Amino acid sequence: KGEIRSAQHEVTPMQPRRWWPYPWLSALQAATWLLLQQSLALPQLITATVLGWGLPRLLPGFLGPPARVYAWGALLRLLVVVVCDIVVSNFVVARLVLWPGAKPQPLWVPVTLEITHPLGIALFASIITMTPGTVSCVVDDAGRRILVHALDGSDPAAMATQMKQRYEQPLMEILEP
Repeated sequence: KGEIRSAQHEVTPMQPRRWWPYPWLSALQAATWLLLQQSLALPQLITATVLGWGLPRLLPGFLGPPARVYAWGALLRLLVVVVCDIVVSNFVVARLVLWPGAKPQPLWVPVTLEITHPLGIALFASIITMTPGTVSCVVDDAGRRILVHALDGSDPAAMATQMKQRYEQPLMEILEP
C-alpha cells in the first residue's frame, strides 16, 4: 500500500479504514447521481449508494486526508461572500468586455499564502478562479504563494490583501484549529 503525507506531515495509509471515510462526499455523490438520473427508483438508489460508498474508497490518493470544519458560521459567511463576489464580478467583467470605451488593465497579482491546509490552498485557488476576472495560474507550494492573473486592476498589493481578507482568512478559520 502507498501512503500520503498531510499538512502536519503525518503518514496516513491511502486505503481508508472506515466504511464511510468521507461521509459528506459520499452523500453529495449519491445526491448528484439521483439528480442527474431524475429518478428515485430502486436501481438508481442502489447505484447512488454504490457510487457514494465506492468512489471515495477507490480514490483516497486523490482526495487526501479528510477535512474537519472548525467554524460552521465562517463557512456560511464565506459561502455568501463568494456567491455575492461571483455575481458582482460577472457584471463588472461584462461591462469591461461589452463597453466600447473600457480599457482593462490586466496585471499579475502574487498572493502570499498563510494557510497551510492542503484543502484550504486548493479551495482558495478555486475560489479565485471561479470569480470572473481572476484566474489562479500558479500555485507554488515551495514558495507559499499563488500567482493570480486579473483582467483589470491597478494595485496588485491591494488586490492580494482583499483576496486574503475575503477568502483566505475565513478558510483558515474554517479548516485550521
